[in-house]
Amino acid sequence: MCSFLHLTDDACPSSCICARESGKVSCRDGDDTGVPGNIPEWTSTMILSGRNISTLQRGAFMTNGTELEMMILSLSYNGIQTIEAYAFLGLPRLHQLDLSHNQLESISDRAFHGLPELRSLYLNCSIFPQATAQLANALSTQSLRNLHRLELAGNRLKSIPLTRLDIYNLHTLVLTNNSIETIGMGNVTNLYKQRRLRLYLSLNPFRCNCELGTFYYWLKNSSQCPDAGRLLCSEPEAKRGDPVENLQVEDCTKENLEAVSYVLLGIVLALIGVVFLMVLYLNRRGIKRWLNNIREACRDQMEVYHYRYEQDSDPRLANVAV
Repeated sequence: MCSFLHLTDDACPSSCICARESGKVSCRDGDDTGVPGNIPEWTSTMILSGRNISTLQRGAFMTNGTELEMMILSLSYNGIQTIEAYAFLGLPRLHQLDLSHNQLESISDRAFHGLPELRSLYLNCSIFPQATAQLANALSTQSLRNLHRLELAGNRLKSIPLTRLDIYNLHTLVLTNNSIETIGMGNVTNLYKQRRLRLYLSLNPFRCNCELGTFYYWLKNSSQCPDAGRLLCSEPEAKRGDPVENLQVEDCTKENLEAVSYVLLGIVLALIGVVFLMVLYLNRRGIKRWLNNIREACRDQMEVYHYRYEQDSDPRLANVAV
């Protein structure tokens, strides 16, 4: 703790360690439930961790309504659950923001507004499932148009939480150790457009079926995935542990051809059935007449058998025959 007893330009927040020479303010551990007040205006780097900050409120880093020169802000391990709109107001020069290892359940669509110079955003092991959709909206803001690096590792994400990759100036997107099973065609198309983007995807449970074909071709023909050799199949069981790069997409072509063949066979059989039913319908009167004739013939024959049976069963007729 610094030894300042009164608030001046050099005043250090309570339970923090300040070093004006380096512009660093470090506030680790403690019972505070909010962001320290009276952050020195000269602060360029602030590390705030080990607190119990459940909510980042609007303008949490505004000091008496003045903007700070802060460029690096670390807020990891604070148990943050909610980020309100304009929470980082007053930090227009912030270049790096670390929100890793928190418990984010609610993220406002305007959570990152007011950060036009932000270059790196770290959200590793922080996003709860209920906040995934909100994260996608928050990352769509034009305030992040200069974002170069985005890390979202360890968040159980099932897809890329960016609606439009092409509106970003991203150079690096880290999605390792999530729950991504496949990469859709739309995202692959955007990846082709973003040639400078580097996408990290290892430690995801990829489902290696034919739906992964488009992504597979991108992986083989592009150098945008530096950890491509570490991408492994999780399903089906027969391919578990196999590198995604070793997939035989030709098998999918054969499967598709077989599927097309079965479909065509089904169509032909259906047409034959329709023709057969039409023939029956058009000849219904002749068929009915034919069935009646058969029925009459059968009835006449049965009458003959019945008559013979009566003769054979009459004993008087039997004696006459003898």
